[in-house]
Amino acid sequence: MAQGKRISAEIGDDALEQIKHMGAAARQARLAAGEGQAAAAARLGVHVQTIGRIEAGEPGVAIGHVMGLLALYGLAAHVEPAARSGALS
Repeated sequence: MAQGKRISAEIGDDALEQIKHMGAAARQARLAAGEGQAAAAARLGVHVQTIGRIEAGEPGVAIGHVMGLLALYGLAAHVEPAARSGALS
């Protein structure tokens, strides 16, 4: 399991890659906006460590925080069926 808060189910490799991709995209958008993690945390109303965990792709971060960070910088997530069954082990 990835480092961070405990999660209730093992997450498949494909899902973990998508979480990391979202975190990297959020980081790039934040940097492009010229903001630091502390500014993003203040705007989102979370601790600065939460921003770091999202950007690092940790799977145990609350989905509301992830989606909120994406929205702060004009990003959105798109949900579609997994390419193969068993996305969650």
